[in-house]
Amino acid sequence: VQNHIEGACARASKLSEYNVNPFLFKYLANFLTGNDDAESIARALVLPRILGSSINTSFGMKIQSLISTLFQGLGSTTQGIDIEFIDEVDGRKKYCQLKAGPNTINHDDVKTIIDHFNGVRYLARTNKLKIELDDMIVGVVYGETAELSSHYKRISEHYPVLIGQDFWHRLTGEKNFYFELIDALGEVALEVDASQVVENTIQKLAIEIQAKYK
Repeated sequence: VQNHIEGACARASKLSEYNVNPFLFKYLANFLTGNDDAESIARALVLPRILGSSINTSFGMKIQSLISTLFQGLGSTTQGIDIEFIDEVDGRKKYCQLKAGPNTINHDDVKTIIDHFNGVRYLARTNKLKIELDDMIVGVVYGETAELSSHYKRISEHYPVLIGQDFWHRLTGEKNFYFELIDALGEVALEVDASQVVENTIQKLAIEIQAKYK
């Protein structure tokens, strides 16, 4: 048991072991300790890892509710398309299927998404509407391009996959909107501060977090 605990703590001390959800890490840190400094974020990451559960699962299950709120009024009636919007970068109308994060689709989803997009373009040609390849996109709510799974990379060989800052910039026209949204969601937790004693041995992880996110 002791060896297992030591091994789990050793792995939990490395930032590379986590698929960090930027919408949640500040929220969790504030909820747990009342602030979002590097040590608090580390505590919020380490605790669920050691206990064998992950808040990311819960976030993934509830992302549709978040999306419905954030994208109200942009909904699409086109089959296989979640929202339609004018790209604030290139000025073209985008037909977008939304996904939560960089690891939230599986192998079978790839063909389904590509088939939906192909179907929309075929219908557009039939109705003499001009829709370019780049107008059909997958919008990933959080994450960075380097974090995209191989499934998303397969889709990107056919249609653009916009993730995190790039997606939100094109949707809103505000280059820093993504980070402002992360901060806003993190600050919500200040109203429900539930600070308590947590596990130690997190200083190594806190150093990595300080270097990357602060």
